Amino acid sequence: MSFGWRKQKINYLYDMFIRKKKNRSGSTSIVVVDKSRGFYKEVITIGVSKDEEEIAHYYEQARNWIKSQTGARDIFQEQAQEEAEENLTKYFLSNVESILLNGTQLILEQVFRLVGFDKIDDEILKHLVIARISQPLSKAATVEYLKSYFDEDVELHKIYRYLDKLHSTQQEKIQQISVEHTRRILGGNIGVVFYDVTTLYFETDQEDELREKGWSKDGKHGQPQVVLGLLVSRDGYPLAYSLFNGSQYEARTMIPIVEDFVERFNLKDFVVIADSGLINKRNLDLLESGGYKYIIGARIKNESEEVKQWILSLKKQDGLFHELQQGKVKLVVGYTDKRAKKDRYNREKGVRRLQKSYKSGKITKENINKRGYNKFLELSDNVKVTISQAKIEEDAQWDGLKGYKTNTSLSGQEVYKLYHELWIIEKAYRVTKGNLEMRPMFHFTPKRIEAHVCICFIAYKVYKELERILKISNINLSVEKVLDIAKTVTTLKVKLPSHGTSISKIMLLTKKHRSIAMLFDENFWKQF
Repeated sequence: MSFGWRKQKINYLYDMFIRKKKNRSGSTSIVVVDKSRGFYKEVITIGVSKDEEEIAHYYEQARNWIKSQTGARDIFQEQAQEEAEENLTKYFLSNVESILLNGTQLILEQVFRLVGFDKIDDEILKHLVIARISQPLSKAATVEYLKSYFDEDVELHKIYRYLDKLHSTQQEKIQQISVEHTRRILGGNIGVVFYDVTTLYFETDQEDELREKGWSKDGKHGQPQVVLGLLVSRDGYPLAYSLFNGSQYEARTMIPIVEDFVERFNLKDFVVIADSGLINKRNLDLLESGGYKYIIGARIKNESEEVKQWILSLKKQDGLFHELQQGKVKLVVGYTDKRAKKDRYNREKGVRRLQKSYKSGKITKENINKRGYNKFLELSDNVKVTISQAKIEEDAQWDGLKGYKTNTSLSGQEVYKLYHELWIIEKAYRVTKGNLEMRPMFHFTPKRIEAHVCICFIAYKVYKELERILKISNINLSVEKVLDIAKTVTTLKVKLPSHGTSISKIMLLTKKHRSIAMLFDENFWKQF
């Protein structure tokens, strides 16, 4: 920094500057000069000397004198600091290697490791799972996402090659890891397993042995699909799954997957819980012959006339349960005000729809079916129908009643409580189909279809483990909210030219970032 530049800055800010004036005798005078309205005036001579140390001392005194007269900051020191900071900042920025939006990756890698999936020594699997949770995309788009946000180079042909081998080499180990982790966090005993099925459709018209048209839970009846059967534990941790062809009757899927699961993982002393739609006489016989304990939804309106009369005679009191022994099986019937209100609302809504559709009271016989609330229609001849008030009143008798069949010794209240945890498997399907975008599927070979479902299975397991960690750590945010915040967390990577190495810094800049800061602390994860 030149003396002239300093002089110019002081003139501009304070109208005073320091002049080093050479004298004929060879000495130097340190003089404070004032510039006002274009005129220069020597204000004070601080000292005169030929000694360089004394001259420097007088110069420092002059600076202090100006400060005392103007109340100014030490402009010389500040300007020197500013220039040094500016140069240092420019040097720093010139060595920034990358800025990554990898907050979700940093969190999910820790959860992936905690579950135990890092035992599968394959980086491609980890990248595909984390990308599926962070930003579910096609495999081609995933390659670009990994590079742009995480600076991970994964070639598309390697992903497809990996998908082809995943089913045959690692699916078994993946489910083993999931079961062992679930058993560990549940205290060593799984105890209860919930089973349900869903359908996954394809954006194609082409069918094959696996992809077939059938009854679609997504309403895509014209699309080929596969049937997915899923077993989860209490609290919704996924245990195992199986795929079936799209036309498979869902009730026939349960026994094979339960038997396979029990055999592979040596499961003992557990209860299978399933919806009534998955149960028929054959399944019940197989459950009984296999020695399995179960709780299933009962179709109480399909019971014998004698049993139905018994049910309708029961006292309707909120939370009251009644039991009827039917051989080895116990029928539990309960009543809740909440269910009664829901049943009544749905029926009235259905009747209003009928009244709107058939307000003329006439409809051709060919258009009648008995699905839904069409059961309230009464056919009087081949061309006329009426809405039967008697049928509506008959249906109202069942409001609030729900039945369950079990071969356990559990009380009616315990049966009810366990059965109504089936919502956790419904949530599993909502998350996998929605957040993780398991469907629609665009793969067409059985291996890649299996691999896609397997990746979504792992992703859901990681999702559930993160949910558990947030809960026990008193982080009162949903998984979705945490990931949304994490998507804006950046990592700055800077090169050290003299070392040839790099250092990274996670940038937690906002209040939202700081609300999940512990998730970026290595020590936080050591407690699990």
